[in-house]
Amino acid sequence: RGPLAGPVVAAAVILDDDRPIPDLADSKRLTPKQRSRVARAVRTEARAFAVALAEPAEIDSINVLEASLLAMSRAIAKLSIVPGLVRVDGTHTPRYSGDRRPFEIEAVVRGDQSVPAISAASILAKVCRDRLMRRWHRRFPVYGFDQHKGYPTRAHIAALAAHGPCPIHRRTFGPVRDCLEVAS
Repeated sequence: RGPLAGPVVAAAVILDDDRPIPDLADSKRLTPKQRSRVARAVRTEARAFAVALAEPAEIDSINVLEASLLAMSRAIAKLSIVPGLVRVDGTHTPRYSGDRRPFEIEAVVRGDQSVPAISAASILAKVCRDRLMRRWHRRFPVYGFDQHKGYPTRAHIAALAAHGPCPIHRRTFGPVRDCLEVAS
């Protein structure tokens, strides 16, 4: 949730117990090459998977936590199989009203380290987001999205100061908001 630019990406994965996927781990502990290899295995071996996102404008409108939960609920809704139990990494779960939710939902702190399906979803989301940020780099190369993927690195902050925000920057995030205030 920490980048200054780009969407929040979430994934949902239903693993097949008969087709275990080696090397599932917290996406942050894998190299980009390892994540890509494991993501291919997840897309091939999982019973179902889906990826969804919340755009920067949605993040600015409802805040990054709510946007993350919205992306999660979108990913769950896109699954080709209705799950019986959804485990979500962290302390918050997407909100569903009434009986729209035919499954139980559980928050698991550090779930990306302990629940294989959460690890798989984390990897798919990270690979997808990184790919999106490399694409955005082609349109807005001055920001270096291909290197920092939108995170608040010194180079990114310097590019923001020099060029101001672009359309995919999250305008309510401090460094971006500060650039907008200086410009006005």
